[in-house]
Amino acid sequence: MTAKNKYKSPAFEAIHSAASGLFSVGAIPQETMRHFNESCLGSVAALQPIEIKALREQLNVSQPVFARYLNTSVSTVQKWETGAKRPSGMSLNCLASYKNTA
Repeated sequence: MTAKNKYKSPAFEAIHSAASGLFSVGAIPQETMRHFNESCLGSVAALQPIEIKALREQLNVSQPVFARYLNTSVSTVQKWETGAKRPSGMSLNCLASYKNTA
């Protein structure tokens, strides 16, 4: 599954596209590309525990299957659904992608 990037504005989309092209040919290092990602892409909103559980149920999968989809442990999914932990980074991006496509 490929998530569509959400840019802050069309101008940021153009800037990010140019930077991505430069990165793909090795003209800028990965660290610089990370700065462009942070500057140009909108942030993903945090999900509440009830939203995570609702998403899993909407996908009609068990916690073990959901954990496997997200490359994490069942314990982590359980903690997300109870609010003991919050997803972040790649996990949050994946959850947001699932939410946008479910």
